[in-house]
Amino acid sequence: MKFLLTNIFRHSRFAIAGVFVLSLAGVAWAQGPPPGMGPPPNHDAKAADRGRQLSEGRLRRAELDAAAGAKSEKEIEAAIGRMKGDFTRLQVLRNAIARNLVARTPLDYLLISEQTGEINKRAIDLNTYMLAHAPEDKEQNNPVELQTEEMIGGLVKLCKLIDSFTENPALKNAGTVDVKEVDKVKEDKARADKDLLAIIKLSETIRRKADSLRTPK
Repeated sequence: MKFLLTNIFRHSRFAIAGVFVLSLAGVAWAQGPPPGMGPPPNHDAKAADRGRQLSEGRLRRAELDAAAGAKSEKEIEAAIGRMKGDFTRLQVLRNAIARNLVARTPLDYLLISEQTGEINKRAIDLNTYMLAHAPEDKEQNNPVELQTEEMIGGLVKLCKLIDSFTENPALKNAGTVDVKEVDKVKEDKARADKDLLAIIKLSETIRRKADSLRTPK
């Protein structure tokens, strides 16, 4: 998953470099008054000053780059940790829903609302990193109302979507892709995007319906 996150932090060093350039300008001005003010310039001293400033500048830039790289690496690792947590939690919630369906226990709409609400939140969090997109589908964009008798079917479909998403090779094998399999990876990523967006949409639909059924009229 690390390759999905690296680009998020790619531009941070440019901002640091800009601050570094401005700080060099301030240092140069602080070294002495502008030309024409004060005693005649000592060219040897000025050359030595420039050489010293360049050396100090290179060292400072190396320090800033190292600090920026370490910070980016920590941020990436933290993001990967959050993504792994979301993946694991999606599977746990999916299994809990599936157990109740297999056992044919009476539908607990409060529990279903809580479970699908968390599934929706976790999927949205994952999408902040994955930036999933799918081909335009006018029918999918229309709001879907879930009927009471369709609740079990909706939960079954949601479990299957989570299975398909979490078992997708593009996500499980990220970072170990053979160059010859690039087209296959693109297909898998497109399917992962589609599954994730479907999970977000269906979980919210089920949550709303469960809320309406558990709320006294």
